[in-house]
Amino acid sequence: MEPLNVVARLWERIEARDWDGVAKLIAEDAVIEWPVSGERIVGRANFIAVNSDDCYTDERPVELLRILADGDHVVTEVEIPRDHVVYRAVSLWTVREGEVVGAREYWTSPGQDPAPRWRAGYVEPLVAD
Repeated sequence: MEPLNVVARLWERIEARDWDGVAKLIAEDAVIEWPVSGERIVGRANFIAVNSDDCYTDERPVELLRILADGDHVVTEVEIPRDHVVYRAVSLWTVREGEVVGAREYWTSPGQDPAPRWRAGYVEPLVAD
């Protein structure tokens, strides 16, 4: 399966809470990094455990906003609304032989980081898509 299709299917299975299906797309020794929170998830079992935890099992949708691929590398942007917060992630995936072997994901919430006042004369507010 092409890397782009592997990652697209991964997000579909995450949204469906199909953890057995997700596990089939993640290499046993995959390493997923979350630099914003300073965490590294090592191994398929830990990736499944983190994502299937009770705090993530509600019926929130996962919207795949963009997906781009270049060889074994795939970039996605997703949005996940939850209560009164919207989470967004840009993820840089590495896929080999039909499995995700590594990723670096940047999770945040739009508007979470206030713009410095000194830039006010040079910028305009970004309206959410």
